[in-house]
Amino acid sequence: MNDIMDLRLFTEVFITLFVIMDPPGTVPIFLGLTSAMGAKQRNQAARTAILVAFGVIVSFAVFGQQILNYMGISLPALKASGGLLLLLVAMELLTGKMEEPTPSGNKGVNVALVPLGTPLLAGPGAIVATMVFVQRADGSAADWVAIAAGVVAVHLTLFLAMRFANVIHRVLGDSGTILVTRIAGLLLAAIAVQLVADAVTAFVQMAG
Repeated sequence: MNDIMDLRLFTEVFITLFVIMDPPGTVPIFLGLTSAMGAKQRNQAARTAILVAFGVIVSFAVFGQQILNYMGISLPALKASGGLLLLLVAMELLTGKMEEPTPSGNKGVNVALVPLGTPLLAGPGAIVATMVFVQRADGSAADWVAIAAGVVAVHLTLFLAMRFANVIHRVLGDSGTILVTRIAGLLLAAIAVQLVADAVTAFVQMAG
């Protein structure tokens, strides 16, 4: 089996990305961001978000370092920008703006792309971790298969977690979902502040 896929590397990739992308922790945030949607729209948003996240992760795995080098963007800058974007979304969740209907009638599109697809799922942490695994690979087919399988497995787990969110929504009802939305906003704000703090620490270390 190790000739086809490095099981140890697969396990490492899966566990690392699982911890960073946090499928169980995504459920309340997903519910909050899609609280104004019906079940069908929520499922569509889940599919779109997973496809976007997968596309971003794969793109950075293959071309990430070249893209950052070409544009002169440092990893701390990527973290800081992702943190600021998530902080704006967290404020909307906490103030209830996410529950207001959009005039376009296309409720799921923007939320599924940003912030769900990126930077919530395919955020700086997941991007950097994937780039590190690619750089560590020795170029063998078994390593590439292990990394690809690990990335796919995590995204399948994320999709299942968000599909399960419909069941949670039915159990909680509208009032429970609003409560979860506020809690999700608080958690998302904490994640955003941590990203910005990590970026500031990295900038200070680079300056020193």
